Amino acid sequence: MDDVERMRLGRRAALAGIGGNILLTTLNFIVGVSSGSVALVAEAAHTLSDVMTSIITYIGFRIGQRPPDREHPYGHGRAEALVGLVVVLFLGIISYEIVSEAYRKLFIEVAPPDYTAALMAAAGIVANISMTLYIRRIGERINSPAIVADAQHQKVDIFSCIAIMLGVAGSNLGFRFLDPLVAVIIAVLVLKTAFDVGRENVNNILGAVPSPALMRDIETAALSVDGVKGIHDVRINYFGPYAAADIHIEVDGDMVLREAHRIAHDVEGKIIADVDMIKIVNVHVCPVGEKTRCTDW
Repeated sequence: MDDVERMRLGRRAALAGIGGNILLTTLNFIVGVSSGSVALVAEAAHTLSDVMTSIITYIGFRIGQRPPDREHPYGHGRAEALVGLVVVLFLGIISYEIVSEAYRKLFIEVAPPDYTAALMAAAGIVANISMTLYIRRIGERINSPAIVADAQHQKVDIFSCIAIMLGVAGSNLGFRFLDPLVAVIIAVLVLKTAFDVGRENVNNILGAVPSPALMRDIETAALSVDGVKGIHDVRINYFGPYAAADIHIEVDGDMVLREAHRIAHDVEGKIIADVDMIKIVNVHVCPVGEKTRCTDW
C-alpha cells in the first residue's frame, strides 16, 4: 500500500470517529440531562473525550506520514506512538472527572432516571460497535498504532452503554445507587483502556521484541537469497506503522568482499520487498560458524 492510499484511509477513519462521536456526545448529554441519568451524562463526557482524542490521533497520523529529513533520517513514524500516549493522558483526566461526579451524586437524593436513558444507551451500543469495527479494521490494514489505539478507546463505549442500561433498570427498581455506580464502572473501563493503549505504545517506542510471525517473514526473505547460509541477531526498531531491521547474515567465509557486499544488498532489497512493515534494513555479514565474533554492535 502506498503512502497516498494510507493517508486516504487514515483520514477516513479519523473523520468517522470524530463525526460519530460528536453526534453521540450531543445526544448523550441532551438525553442524560432530560432523563436525570448521571451515568449517561458521564458517557457524554466520555464521548466528548473521544472527539478530542480522535482529533489528536489524526494529527499524530499526519505527522507520522512526513518523509525522512536531515534531522529525522528514519522518518516521523514514532509520532503516532507518542500521540497514543497523549490519548492515555486524556483518558486519565476524563476518568477522574467521571468518578468525581458519581461520588457527588451518591450522596444526593435524586429521582431515578427514566427509560429514555436506556433507549439512548441501546442506540449508543449499535453506533459504537459499528465505529469500533470500522476504525480498527482500517487501523490494522494500514498498520497505524494511533488509529488502532483510537479504536480500542472507542470499544470502551460499548461496555459503558450496556452498564448504563442495567443501571437505569436497577435505579427504577429501587436501587438508586446503581446509576452513579455505573458511572464509576465506566471510569474503571476508561482506565483499563488507558493502561492497554499506554502499554502498547510504550512497547512500540522502546522497541519490544517483534512478533514470531514478523521474525519468520524476515528469516524467510533473507534465506531465500542465494549465498545466505543462516541469519542471527535480528533486531527491530519500530517507527509507528513501519520498522527498521538490523540483521546478521552468514555466508561462506572464503567469499570475496565484492560478492558478500552484493549478497548483503540483495538481502536488504528482498526483505523490504517481501515484508510490508520493514522499510529500512541494515545487514552485517558474518562467516558461517563465527556468530560470537559478530555480536558486538
